[in-house]
Amino acid sequence: MIRSTRSSYAQKQGFSLNMFTEDELRQVHNATLEVLWKEGMFIGSEEALKLFEDGGAVVDKNEKRVKIHPYMVEEAILSAPSTVVMAGREPKNDCVLDGSRVNFTTFGAGIFIHDIDTDECRSTNVQDVADTARMADALDNVNIYSHSVSAGSTCPKASVDLHEANAFLTNTSKHCMHIDLTCGANVKRYIDMGAAIMGGHNALRERPIISALTCPTSPLQLNEECCDIIMLLARAGLPCNILSMAMSGGTAPISLAGTMVIHNCEVLGGIVLSQLAAKGAPVLYGSSTTTFDMMNVTAPVGSPELGMFSASVAALAQFYLLPSYVAGG
Repeated sequence: MIRSTRSSYAQKQGFSLNMFTEDELRQVHNATLEVLWKEGMFIGSEEALKLFEDGGAVVDKNEKRVKIHPYMVEEAILSAPSTVVMAGREPKNDCVLDGSRVNFTTFGAGIFIHDIDTDECRSTNVQDVADTARMADALDNVNIYSHSVSAGSTCPKASVDLHEANAFLTNTSKHCMHIDLTCGANVKRYIDMGAAIMGGHNALRERPIISALTCPTSPLQLNEECCDIIMLLARAGLPCNILSMAMSGGTAPISLAGTMVIHNCEVLGGIVLSQLAAKGAPVLYGSSTTTFDMMNVTAPVGSPELGMFSASVAALAQFYLLPSYVAGG
């Protein structure tokens, strides 16, 4: 394949928060379109495979691999809203996401906590979920509550996500984002919980006080649960945060640009699915992408590389005119 030299091509020299020029972002986008079309993605849901096929993608049902036409990606980017309102239970806490607006949220879901009463590190429980939600409700600089800790040590595995939702929904008046829904059936129940608070599903659609986060599996996979979350939230008109957790040197290339291509493929693949399920469905372009520590075999979320990726993702989301959600150091 011949890739001729470019004329008038801006490049980034040195380190700053502006990780890529607009020309370089466009190259990341073009490489993403090439990967999605030539390599495709694994899609674990039969329903999602049907949506992709009906939407014009090339689908291998035996391999569950979808090759997504570039025009499908471009159309999905255009149909996804540039402004998303994350409604609070109290209107004064409504949070507008668009452009370069900067908001803050808690993040999780931690499985250990330092107990202030016993001075010990212990497993988190459902009361900790309630307590962190109440704390976030009191902090003016926290705009959205993403549930900070897990209730896994005290709740049945099959319904832990619903116990967590009950705990945070009853302890904050701010918008709530569930970051650990476990299956399609519980997504429906979570949506029903929001509808019960608002007085019906139409009222919830009008004022979406809840949302959810879901993570593709790197590299280039949307498993069945991830697809269910994306499709169900889209049809309910609720924001879905599609958040890649690619690791450079692990599940993605070692380079910043190469990792951004894999990250972009995973998020845009999810956005295409959301728009196929319900055109105009609200989505967030998410990231907790970082590097892979090969010596300690860990994903260091506090590393400088995470900040570099987050700055890159925010720029790429603005390039697409989509609201973003990125991890902090």
